[in-house]
Amino acid sequence: MTTLSTATILPSLTPSTGLPPSWEIRLSRSHSIPYYFNTATYESTWEPPLGTDAEQLKVYMATNHSYILPSGAASGPNQRSKIRCSHLLIKHSGSRRPSSWKEKYITRSEHDAFTILSALESRIRNGEATLAELALTESDCSSARKGGDLGYFGKGEMQTEFEDAAFALNIGEMSGIVKTGSGLHLIERTA
Repeated sequence: MTTLSTATILPSLTPSTGLPPSWEIRLSRSHSIPYYFNTATYESTWEPPLGTDAEQLKVYMATNHSYILPSGAASGPNQRSKIRCSHLLIKHSGSRRPSSWKEKYITRSEHDAFTILSALESRIRNGEATLAELALTESDCSSARKGGDLGYFGKGEMQTEFEDAAFALNIGEMSGIVKTGSGLHLIERTA
């Protein structure tokens, strides 16, 4: 990605962002979303850089995203024009593309996928692991490398079932199991 010239540095950046040294979060004026900028190399990217503490960044971003609301927009669940979510996807043989970065050919049944995702959901709800931690190793989506982070999206950009579940969540909440054409998901709203 090229360096974005129209940007504002977000205030109060501290090591609590979870970013590696020399990285900071900036806000793109043209897209009104944050990106990551390395002050030493002048590299910029939409994705968190390698070495980022995903959990710490998630907390920081969820806490510091009031600027995502457009001027004069109402606040509260379902009122943002764009939201940010992470998810954990388990595909099955009936998924629209039954392959992933982990498996070239996914042959498990939908029932088996549900059993796997139910066990992962229990681990998250019991505090044994976070969705981001489990997504790194268990998710069949390429977003796994980012702890399941899908970035920002608005209405009409995701599959209807996914979008309906995501927009119904408050920041910090996780859905139950959601079925889409892609497979079965757990969705966590992060901003």
